[in-house]
Amino acid sequence: MNIRENIKEGIKSIKANKLRTFLTAALISIGITSLVGILTAIDGIQNSIDKSFSSLGANTFDIEDKRRGRGSSDGKKEKSYPKVTYDQLLTFKEKYEGPGTPSIYTVITGQAEVKYGSKVTNPNQIVRGGDENYLTVDGYDVAEGRPFSANESLNGSYVALVGSDVIDELFDDNVSPVGKKISLMGSKFRIVGTIAEQGGASGTSNIDRTIIIPMQTARIIAPERNFGYEIAVSVADPTQMENAMAIARGLMRKIRRDRPGQEDSFELSASKSLAQRIGSITGNLRIGGFVVGFLTLLGASIGLMNIMMVSVTERTREIGVRKALGATPLKIRQQFLIEAIVITQMGGIGGIIFGMGIGNLTSTVLFKSDFIVPWLWMFVAVVIGIVVGLISGYIPAHKASKLDPIDSLRFE
Repeated sequence: MNIRENIKEGIKSIKANKLRTFLTAALISIGITSLVGILTAIDGIQNSIDKSFSSLGANTFDIEDKRRGRGSSDGKKEKSYPKVTYDQLLTFKEKYEGPGTPSIYTVITGQAEVKYGSKVTNPNQIVRGGDENYLTVDGYDVAEGRPFSANESLNGSYVALVGSDVIDELFDDNVSPVGKKISLMGSKFRIVGTIAEQGGASGTSNIDRTIIIPMQTARIIAPERNFGYEIAVSVADPTQMENAMAIARGLMRKIRRDRPGQEDSFELSASKSLAQRIGSITGNLRIGGFVVGFLTLLGASIGLMNIMMVSVTERTREIGVRKALGATPLKIRQQFLIEAIVITQMGGIGGIIFGMGIGNLTSTVLFKSDFIVPWLWMFVAVVIGIVVGLISGYIPAHKASKLDPIDSLRFE
């Protein structure tokens, strides 16, 4: 009796006991559903979190002035470096060829009044200077109108992007602010677009009371201000962050003429610490989910072993006949192991389908994540199904292979 014949006999036996096979496969399916479902849901949640933080600029790094030390360290006065200039950042933006999109920006004031006709806002509006990439890099959307262009940014055009709170204070409902002119810091600006409302989320609500003007325009209307310029680089693929930062560091050192062996004369930092912490939490959840799913599957495997033991007892005479016809203990073991593996794979396929559906449904309802296909967990489920089949089926198969053919033939 070769392996092919064993497979045929195993499938034949499964078909002869459809209800028992279904119940056994259902046990395995529940375990696999638990495992795949939990891990798929966690992956969907992680995917949603990654997208959310990407839209908030989490996959970015910034280049700014070196943080100046206060006093001395170990009896030595800490070295201070000249500020990063606008021209240096402009050169960086022009020459940067790494992954990601760079954007130069600065904060002009946080206490501005904005006027339109007879209406005036509270004196707590934020005015920022930015280039044409600023909204994209910081993850903000234009609700109405358009962002300003690269030419408007470089030529110092008097155009502005306005947050929702500013619009609510200056304009009546159902009145489009696009094209209207507002007074800001002694100059007239034409609104070319509005920034989509961000709401009260921590760290994003201030964009609703922000006016963004082109960087060059900011330098024109406030030439006496000692701006602190920064550049942010947004990297779409988080796996390219380290590479992008290395390229940016090398280019900026060249622009700043930092000597070999000298520390950076600027600060380069990644804005992803919160995303990393949440990623660590979901990693721990993934481990916990795997443990819960594995324990559920362990219970299902014990049930499978019990049913296979019953099957051996019921088929004692059949085993005796096979041995009398020349079947070796190895072939008997193979037959029962194949049956166990086939049952677990039947349950595994059902568990994968249900687990993927339940996991995606959970992550979609809770976090509105996209549908994902958990290829890794599907592969893990198939492998675990085979392992469970081998482990659960070995003891019954070993018992069957050790039966005496004479005693088996006399068994009632």
